[in-house]
Amino acid sequence: MAFYIAVGVFAIVGIYIFISTKRRPVGTFPKEWQPLLTKNVAYYRNLAPGRQAAFRKRMMQFLSEVYIDGVGTTVTDLDRILIAASAVIPVFGFKEWHYYNLSGVLLYPDHFNEELEFADNFNDRNIGGLIGTGRFEKQMVLSRKALYYGFKNKTDKSNTGIHEFVHLIDKMDDITDGIPEHIMQQEYVVPWLDLIHREMEAINEDESDIRKYGATNRAEFFAVASEYFFERPALLKRKHPELYAMLTTFFKQKPKAVK
Repeated sequence: MAFYIAVGVFAIVGIYIFISTKRRPVGTFPKEWQPLLTKNVAYYRNLAPGRQAAFRKRMMQFLSEVYIDGVGTTVTDLDRILIAASAVIPVFGFKEWHYYNLSGVLLYPDHFNEELEFADNFNDRNIGGLIGTGRFEKQMVLSRKALYYGFKNKTDKSNTGIHEFVHLIDKMDDITDGIPEHIMQQEYVVPWLDLIHREMEAINEDESDIRKYGATNRAEFFAVASEYFFERPALLKRKHPELYAMLTTFFKQKPKAVK
């Protein structure tokens, strides 16, 4: 079974590489998507009407540039909405943004393992999202279950979709190292590294409410802290004011608290 799954994934990736060389025209945001977006994406609900229109336009721009395909599942409208929203949220502070390092998203119905096989039982090797390398370069792999949970749970300070797109932002300079040089000025590099060191040390000493996975390495810290920033901005500002201030500078926005 694992062999056939792997073959299917490679075939899909090959199609992505072939198709993604041609950019599709930007379509009009479907009217039937509006209630789904409003219901499921708190970030969008918190925007003023004019900004909501801009957000919808940016979603369609993203969907015109990136292909989404299902592995063992059919991609739904809500899948497209949540993936596009995950892509737009962290870069909405920028006037224009293109994920030049992404051509396609592979969507699994549930968690998967490091070999991209369907996961049977939840364990440490079961994954909710990842950024591809090597033959999977310019690909993102997401679990629908993890994607939906990130938008449904309003208190856990995590969001798998946002996490993976922050990794892509980090990787815009070809290195996923927790230093997002594409969105930060050089003068912030040393203060940012110092802050990461202190925050990771606090996590390892159980003196932080930042998710423990953030202490894995600098890249994961940046992604985990960014999830916190977009999911629980008011709490992050209160508990980690320096980190909050740094992230507002990087992302050029101050997201509102979830309602």
